[in-house]
Amino acid sequence: MASDAGPAFQALVDIMARLRGPHGCPWDRDQTLESLRAFLLEETHEVLEAIDRGDTDALRGEIGDLIFEGVFLAQICADEGRFTVADSLRAIASKLIRRHPHIFDPDGRPLERGTRESKPIDTPGEVHQQWEQIKAKEQADAGERRSVLRGLPKALPSLLRAYEIGTRVGAVGFDWARAADVVDKIEEEVAELRLAVASEGPARREEEMGDLLFAIANLARKLGIDPESALRKANEKFTARFEALEDRLHSRGRSVHDATLEEMEREWAAVKDTQSG
Repeated sequence: MASDAGPAFQALVDIMARLRGPHGCPWDRDQTLESLRAFLLEETHEVLEAIDRGDTDALRGEIGDLIFEGVFLAQICADEGRFTVADSLRAIASKLIRRHPHIFDPDGRPLERGTRESKPIDTPGEVHQQWEQIKAKEQADAGERRSVLRGLPKALPSLLRAYEIGTRVGAVGFDWARAADVVDKIEEEVAELRLAVASEGPARREEEMGDLLFAIANLARKLGIDPESALRKANEKFTARFEALEDRLHSRGRSVHDATLEEMEREWAAVKDTQSG
């Protein structure tokens, strides 16, 4: 099924080069790396939404849009003489081979299972630990200070960044032994937040809230749950229920703006019963 990926990708690269060329599209020629940031984020989130909906038809198109943004960025760099999209492809291919020594030999040839001298890698956790070890060695070989958290983008959504921080440090053994231990930590953070709310100032409340959210992100990791995805689904569920609550009030000539809290709670309970049924 992947045999036609090369020509299809080359066609996209050729289209992008034409759009950015002397006789191409004025809008495409006018774009910069900075101007494409918002489009890249938008396409990323549209891919995530298609995944969350389980919409395969939409996902096919959204993946294409996301790949296009990568080609667009690379074409801008090619126009400026920095590098080409082929350079980017070679870089990721080389990285994948280098960081999967249990799958490929140094020349990129697939290994037959059982031919590797060292202990076989059989679990996702072992793979991730090996990945981090290889990355640390690459940093050392390049003369960089070895750091588990180096390169983790600060622009990531904070909940996702907390998850990734926990994943990286967990890969080198700095982790809770069990998910239940993280629950204990969450209960500890809740107690500290209660104290801050009752007797401390805004700065301490913010700090304790951050600690609580960080612990929750790590519980999600221990349970194998993507916290960003889980929170997106919770947001959508709440939104759907609240809109249904508004509809129920509207059908009786009422509005959330003039309804009492007791009325809204009664309608909320009714919506929950209907949707759970």
